[in-house]
This record gives sequence, structure tokens and C-alpha cells, in this order.
Amino acid sequence: MHWLLCVVLSNDHPDGRINGLIAIVPRCKARKTGNHRLFTELQATYYASLMRYSEVCLEGFGYTLPEQVVTSAEIEQWLEPVYERLRLPAGRLELMTGIRERRFWHPGTRASTKSIESAERVIATTQIDKAQIGALVHGSVCRDHLEPATACRVHHELGLRSDCQIFDVSNACLGLLNGLLMVANMIELGQIRAGLIVGTESSRPLVETTVRELNHDNSLTRDRIKLAVASLTIGSASCAFLLTDRELSQTDNRVMGAAVRARTDYHELCHSGADEAGHGMQPLMNTDSEKLMHEGITTGVETFADFLEQMAWTPAEISKVFTHQVGAAHRKMMLDSLGLSAEIDFPTVSFLGNTGSVALPISMAMGIEQGHLRSGDQLAMLGIGSGINSVMIAVDWQRSLCEHPNPETLAVGVTGNTSAD
Repeated sequence: MHWLLCVVLSNDHPDGRINGLIAIVPRCKARKTGNHRLFTELQATYYASLMRYSEVCLEGFGYTLPEQVVTSAEIEQWLEPVYERLRLPAGRLELMTGIRERRFWHPGTRASTKSIESAERVIATTQIDKAQIGALVHGSVCRDHLEPATACRVHHELGLRSDCQIFDVSNACLGLLNGLLMVANMIELGQIRAGLIVGTESSRPLVETTVRELNHDNSLTRDRIKLAVASLTIGSASCAFLLTDRELSQTDNRVMGAAVRARTDYHELCHSGADEAGHGMQPLMNTDSEKLMHEGITTGVETFADFLEQMAWTPAEISKVFTHQVGAAHRKMMLDSLGLSAEIDFPTVSFLGNTGSVALPISMAMGIEQGHLRSGDQLAMLGIGSGINSVMIAVDWQRSLCEHPNPETLAVGVTGNTSAD
């Protein structure tokens, strides 16, 4: 067998450096494939080795929010028995977390129902032909059943084509970002032209189960109640976003690259009980919030260093960021540790709570509607989740297809007002 030595050079590195890939391929493959296609395949291999993208665009968002607003003060009223027993001061929950309120879906609401609504919104906003969507990923912690995949009902109700790849991804608060990378890889390789990522989180079952357990546990101490605080911060929301190839894109909002990191030595810092699904579940979580915050930030710092090296950026070159929404203290500590100004972030945690895998995408969707981004911004999506895992994604932003704010953005009080719709 005869072999060919192929060299692929690229001069599109952000700092102007020339990068290259050397590959040895069978001569028969080169003959059958053709020079142009072979070059394209080798170029895709080059970008995959760097976790870099050249053909992927983040086209738009759609989201849905519950009508019922639940304040931290209300939750403390529900916890009156344990607050009296342990002599806890009123206002403690908001003071510790920076969360004024969060939202609940109506009892019995299925995750897929809201995911379908959010997906239809991004499809309407981007005016994508559904026949172009070649992949659908449902990435939230909450799902309808253990099986089949929640993506099945979403796919069916959206009327997507039968050869569309569909599946659920579960990775705590990173499921939607992991889904983004999976779909981006498919687009970069030329397997599909567009893909949809969607998820819906429902906090009602967790918060209500936590309140009930805390009130009935007479052995509870001030130290032990701290393990339940994170569960009381969770909010409900749904978000979807669409990726396309550059030829199909109307925005040219390029997904440029990503960095990931797993520090699984700390996978036991936050865990739930039984593997449950559906609106009838009664989940309980046990979270060492202090240690999770510190180790999570350490993970974020390590990932951010990889991210900057991958993109050849400095912190000063990042125009805007969107971060996972855990609490006020976590946000401040994370941004300080990364050397980033709070002015370039768009927080939603005070009025949405921690909405899990939806938190970062819905913050970005709301930020876009409120004019947080400008053409030419280099933005960083800084994701982190229990396990501990981190995903950070770079986007070169050009334009938004959303001309008017979603009425729900104004209803939740991005500018400080509150409403129960």
C-alpha cells in the first residue's frame, strides 16, 4: 500500500500564529475522496484536536417562565416550625443566597411540555425550516420519565424529521452546554446543518419535599440544616437554543471554541437520592455548599486557564460573560477569581434562583433581549456543575434576531420590578 504525507496549515488562530496538522493517509483514500474533500476532513480533524470550531453559529434562543413567583420570605414562612425550633432569624435565606424569589410551574407540569414551548419560540424567532434540524438534545436534570428519552415527545410534538438524531443528556447544571458541544461537533463535521438544544427545570418537587422533611426532622441542628440550603434556592425555567452552520446562519454568531474539565474527586459534595423522573417525583438533595463553592471555583479557575490558552485570549479581551447562577456570593467569588469585572456579567439569580442547566442559557437569552451584547463582542459562557465539571465556550457575537424583548423578561423584573403575571 502507498501512503501520502498531508500537511494542513491554518492561519486563523486569534493571535495570528500559523498552526498545522500533519497526517499520513492511504493513497487510495486520497484518490477516492478527492483533494478538496480530503482537505476538509483533515481540517475538521485539526479543529477537533483543539476543541475549536470554524463552521458553527449560535443562531438564537427561546425560553418560557412559570407564572407563580415564590419569594424566599414565603419559603421561610413554610419553614416556621423548624425556624422556631432552631431560633433562626427571618430573612436568613435571602441574606445567605442573594435570592429574592424563584418560580414554580403549576403542579403536574411535564418538562417536555415547556421544552416544546421554548423550542417553538426559538424556531419562530430564527425562522428555521424544521426540515433543516438534524439533531435534538434535551439536556435538563428534569425529564418526563427514566425512559423513553424526554427528547422523544419534544421531537414528536415539534414535527421534526424522522432521521433527526434525538437523545437526552444528563450532567447536572451542564447538560445544555454539553448538548451544545455535541451538536457543534456534528455541524463542524458536516453531518447536520442545524441542531436544537433544549431543557426545562422544575423546582417545585424539590423545594416542597425539602420543606416537608425539614419540618418533620426533630433531630435537625443548625449545622445540618446548611446541607439543605442549596435545595431551597432552586427555581424553574425552560430554555432552547439553535445552532446552524455558517452558510445557513443569518447572524454569523460564531461558536469559536471550548474548554472542559472534570474534577470528579468531588462528585459526592452534591447528590440527590433515588433516580426519579416526572412530576410525581419527591427528590431530596444533600449539598455541602461551602466546600462545593470553593472546589467549584478552583475547577473554574483551572478551566478558565485552559480556555484562555485555547482561544489565545486574555481576560481583558473578553467583552461579556454569562455564568452559572448559583447565588450572589458564588458569583462574586468566581468573577473575582477569574479576574473579570461584574459589569460584563448578566446575573438573573436574584429573581430566578438557581435554575440548574437552564440558568446560563436563559441568562444569555434575557441579556440579549436587554441589549447586553453588541456586534463584535467576544463573549464567554462560563458553565460549572456538580461532579465537579466545567464547560467554557467562546462565541464571537455579531447580531441578534430578537427585535423586541420577550414579555416574560419584563414580567420577571430584569430591571428590578416583580410581577406574578
